[in-house]
Amino acid sequence: MSSMTPGPAARGTMKQAKILIADDEAAITTGLSAILEDAGYAVDVVADGQRALDALSAERYGVVLADLKMPKLDGLALLRELQQRAIPTECIIITGQATVDSAVQAMQQGAYDYIEKPLNAEKLNRLKALIPKALDKYQVQQKNRELASKLEGLTHYGELTGQSESMRSVYQVIDAVAPSTASVLILGESGTGKELVARALHTKSDRAKGPFFALNCAALPKEILENELFGHEKGAFTGSTNEKPGAFEMSSGGTIFLDEMAEMAPDIQVKLLRAIETRQVRRLGGKKEINVDIRILAATNKNLQKAIADGELREDLYYRLAVVEIDLPPLRERAQDIQLLANEFLARFAQQNSKSITGFDDAAWDWLMSYHWPGNVRELKNAVERAVIMSRGSTIGPNDIIPRHLRSGGDMPAALTIPVGATAAEARQQLVLRTFASTSGDAGRTGKVLGLSEQEVRTEMLALLEGGSDGSSSKDANGTQPGTTPAGKAAKRSEPAPARAAGKKSTVKKGR
Repeated sequence: MSSMTPGPAARGTMKQAKILIADDEAAITTGLSAILEDAGYAVDVVADGQRALDALSAERYGVVLADLKMPKLDGLALLRELQQRAIPTECIIITGQATVDSAVQAMQQGAYDYIEKPLNAEKLNRLKALIPKALDKYQVQQKNRELASKLEGLTHYGELTGQSESMRSVYQVIDAVAPSTASVLILGESGTGKELVARALHTKSDRAKGPFFALNCAALPKEILENELFGHEKGAFTGSTNEKPGAFEMSSGGTIFLDEMAEMAPDIQVKLLRAIETRQVRRLGGKKEINVDIRILAATNKNLQKAIADGELREDLYYRLAVVEIDLPPLRERAQDIQLLANEFLARFAQQNSKSITGFDDAAWDWLMSYHWPGNVRELKNAVERAVIMSRGSTIGPNDIIPRHLRSGGDMPAALTIPVGATAAEARQQLVLRTFASTSGDAGRTGKVLGLSEQEVRTEMLALLEGGSDGSSSKDANGTQPGTTPAGKAAKRSEPAPARAAGKKSTVKKGR
C-alpha cells in the first residue's frame, strides 16, 4: 500500500477532528489505520456498525469510513442513525463492486462519497484527496453549529437588540462576513438599525482599531457631499483657505459607512465607483492620487431595482457595493422582539430621567403589540422615551404611550378581530375603515398606522363609499354582500384599533 502525505487541509484539521474506521475485515482496518496514522491523523477502529454508532455518539469524529456490509448495523443503517440522531460527521462508504448501486444510494441519503474495494494504490490516492475535503466540510459545519448554538436565545449583538429568528439570521451573516474585506450593502426601512449593523461589522472585523466614518448621503447637498467624500485642496473653490481631507482619507485603515447611498447624484456615483475600484481618491482641486485603505459599507431604504431602472443608481456601483447583502426586517415582522426592546428602552429612559417605573400595564401592552410601527425601532424608542417623561405613575399606561394623534376620543381603541373565513380583501377594507374612523378621517395618519400610502387609503375608502353609505361595496368577487359576511358583522361589533398590518388578525396576545 502507498503512503499518504497530509496536505494543508489535513495539517490544519487533524488536531481537531479524528477519523473512525468501521469494517469487519481486519486486513483493511489494519492497513488503513496505519496509512492514516502515518499521514498524521488520529484514528480509531471498530469492527461493526453498532460499535461505530456507540463511538460516534460518545466522541466527535470528523470522518467515518464505513463498510457498506458489516455485522449488526450495515453502512446504510449507520448513516440513517447518524442523521436521525443529528450526529455530526462526514461518512465515506467503503463498498465492493457488487454493491456500488447501494453506495450511490448512500450518497443520495447524505454520505460524503464512496470508495470501491479492493483498496489499491489508485483507490488510496483518491481517498487521500477525499479525506481532507471531508474534514474541511466537517469543520465548516461545526463552526456553523457552534455559531447557531451561540446565537440561540441571544438578545444582544453589539448594539443590536432582538432574539427573533430573523434577527438571529442577521447576526449570523454579520458574524460570517465581518472578518472579510467584502463590501456590504445593508437594506431595510428607515429606523430598522442599519447603522448599528454597520458598526457591528466594523467592531467584529480586523479593522476594529481603525476609524469608523459614517456619512449620510441624503442629508447633504451635492457639492457638500462631494467635498465630504473626497476633500479639497487650498484654493479649490471660493472660501477654501485650507486643505481638507475627505471621508475616504479620514477612514483609511478602517471603515466608511455610506448611509442612503442611492441618493447620490450620478456624477458623484461615478467618482465613488472609481475610488472603490482603485482605492485612490483625488481631492477637489488636487492633481495627485491619494492611496486609501478602506472597507466600504453602504445602506439604503430604496427599492434598488427600481432605482437602477429609473437611472437613479448605477448598476455597476450597485454590484460593487452589494458583494454581500444584509436585509434588516421591519419591526412589524419581528413582533416577538417588541417586548424585549420596549422593556430595555423603559429601563434606560427611567434611569436617565430618575423615575421609578416598573413596567407597562396590560392596556399599554395591547397597544404596543398591535400597533404597526411604521417608524420601526426608532419610533418605538421615541414612544417609550416620551411615555417615561409623561408618566406620573409607577407603570406606563395607554395614555402615556399612545401618541395623541392616534387616540380616538380619550379611550384606547379596542382590537379589531378578523374571523377565520374572511377574505384578505374584506379584512383590508375593515382595517382601513376602522382605522380611518379612529384617526378622525385623516388619510395620512391612517396610512401611517397601517403602513399604506395616503393614496392607497383614499382608494380603499372610495371603493367602500361607492359601494354604499354603510361603507360596504355592493358585492364582492363571489357576488356576496360584504355587509353580511362574518368579517362585516365582526367589524360592526368592533371598536377602532390601530392594526399591526393590513390583512392580518390584529388581536395579539401579550408575550410576557
